[in-house]
Amino acid sequence: MSYKAEYIWIDGTSPTAKLRSKTKILADGAEPPVWGFDGSSTNQAEGHASDRVLKPVASYPDPIRGGDDILVLCEVYNTDDTPHASNTRALLRPVAEKFAAQEPIFGIEQEYTFFEGSRPLGFPEGGFPAPQGGYYCGVGVDEIHGREIVEAHLENCLKAGLGISGINAEVMPGQWEFQVGPLSPLDVADQLWVARWLLYRTAEDFGVAATLDPKPVKGDWNGAGAHTNFSTKAMREGYEAIITACESLGKDGKPLEHVKNYGVGVEDRLTGAHETAPWDQYSYGVSDRGASVRIPWQVERDKKGYIEDRRPNANVDPYVVTRLITDTCGTALAEAGLV
Repeated sequence: MSYKAEYIWIDGTSPTAKLRSKTKILADGAEPPVWGFDGSSTNQAEGHASDRVLKPVASYPDPIRGGDDILVLCEVYNTDDTPHASNTRALLRPVAEKFAAQEPIFGIEQEYTFFEGSRPLGFPEGGFPAPQGGYYCGVGVDEIHGREIVEAHLENCLKAGLGISGINAEVMPGQWEFQVGPLSPLDVADQLWVARWLLYRTAEDFGVAATLDPKPVKGDWNGAGAHTNFSTKAMREGYEAIITACESLGKDGKPLEHVKNYGVGVEDRLTGAHETAPWDQYSYGVSDRGASVRIPWQVERDKKGYIEDRRPNANVDPYVVTRLITDTCGTALAEAGLV
């Protein structure tokens, strides 16, 4: 007997990486081995030396095929056993280990938009729907488009054992969100990539595409983000650590360092309108969705909890955003003795 293993990896496409996958048939009881692929077809090698290596790092039950079949998330390596330049997970690993004693935890809110052909799902041909407002967390066929896909995706994520914590319709027609976490830096990033793969794969069955474009429709429409919630043990126990983390994200060139790595097209989305702060200004505030970083109202009341970085784009690499936030906030908290 045998089972199917779907090997999933992040390619080298620039400026925004894409997901790739292929199937390996394995004997029952066999562990997924190291495998290979043609890197010249994924922007990860040139044709004269095209072999690249897939190293399994996490596996999940395959909700599409069912049975004993699995999804295998992989890191990409060169043939000399060094991480490939596109392997951002390899850069997160030492940072997550360095600050593990602080117990960093993330929850990422992944927004996305369904497209049917060249227009968002729910947009009429040759025109626009009613202005945004009623679509957010709405109900009814006049305001909600694609719910059957969203429900199928949610079910697939749960069957895969992913830490999905919720879904909701977003501000623009055809725009939705799912949340992953709270989880550790590596786990939340791994599972977000797998949840993205399942989103694309689930939408295939409905003849619809899903995009992480941060500004899928120009004009007076909300963009799509990946709001990133973060805390450490000290932040979950005291308010001084909350303020220290917020301040650290605004110091010493950190705002620009973060924003330029928060996804391509961030300037188009972070305009200061549509519940965003300008991309080139840093601010934080309580219950303020127009700030770069929001302190939830209950966190101020309880004097402990978490913060929300509202700047990451929907197309952000979760390995990058978790590494930057863990390093910036973790360093500041350690220097302040808040560990």
